[in-house]
Amino acid sequence: MAVNDIMTQWSRSELNMHRVSRCHHPDSGCRTSAWTALLAITSLISACSRQSPNTYQGYVEGEFVYMASSQAGQLVNLAVQRGQTVATGALLFTLEAQNEADAVRQSDHQLKAAQAQLADLLTGKRPPEIAVTAAQLAQARADAERLGLQRQRDEEQYRAGGVPKGQRDDSREQALSAEAHVRELEAQLQVARLPGREQQIRAQQAQVDADRSALAQAQWKLGQKSVQALHGGLVFDTMYRSGEWVPAGSPVVRLLPPENIKVRFFVREAVLGSLQPGREALIRCDGCAAAIPAVISYTSVQAEYTPTNIYSNDTRAKLVFMIEARPQRAQDAIKLHPGQPVLVSWQ
Repeated sequence: MAVNDIMTQWSRSELNMHRVSRCHHPDSGCRTSAWTALLAITSLISACSRQSPNTYQGYVEGEFVYMASSQAGQLVNLAVQRGQTVATGALLFTLEAQNEADAVRQSDHQLKAAQAQLADLLTGKRPPEIAVTAAQLAQARADAERLGLQRQRDEEQYRAGGVPKGQRDDSREQALSAEAHVRELEAQLQVARLPGREQQIRAQQAQVDADRSALAQAQWKLGQKSVQALHGGLVFDTMYRSGEWVPAGSPVVRLLPPENIKVRFFVREAVLGSLQPGREALIRCDGCAAAIPAVISYTSVQAEYTPTNIYSNDTRAKLVFMIEARPQRAQDAIKLHPGQPVLVSWQ
């Protein structure tokens, strides 16, 4: 019944009660008619206030996402404001990062130095150094060939009696020394073309890997100075202002993604068995143009007393079970606000 109709009935009852005052006989029928009308109106009001058996009071709850940085620093840019809706990947805030940027540059230079040392070990000596050794080898071969011919002449002259035995021995020793020098330079040239020793190369490769890891850590710390939204949603609150010092791990922005909005309501044990996760429900609220489709996502197995924010005289002193339902569509979820009272019903 409409409120205007109820008020009309109430006015008529007041008129009948006024007429009662004009009835002098205690058993007059006018008094009985007045009280009958008043009782009927009271029943109508009570009927209008009663809810459907499958309708329960509840409230909106939000699972907030606290966006913080693992690094401490001064807040230099707060890119969002309270009440703003942001998309996934949007910049939320930036902290001062001079120290982290310097650490990245230092690690990068150390990595490049280690890589250069490894490349040097893998390539052996430089080409000009190899060329010097090759020239020395060519000269030693020429000397060995010359001294070898001299040895042959002295051997022939000694057998003919033309030279003494000492001269022949000197020629033999000089030729053998020249041949040994040639073999020495050939070995040096071969070693010059070889890379570094295996143990040295392995040690330098480990140093390169360590410097690469250090660079990755420095880059990660630098990246932590700018925080983006992992999920789009409402900027529910901001906890710091630009210029303030933010400790490591302290939230700067509190986000509320649409998928994190849910409704909590409480039912009797007799109703609990019919409300399992996955069942569809309807959410109604003041200001909602139409009922919002929802799905029950959680059913508590532990009884509790009705919370104080559920204004129901019928259930406030009874044991109930908490049920959670989530809107099926994001465009409907953003219409709800944490703490808002709602009505939840189902077929």
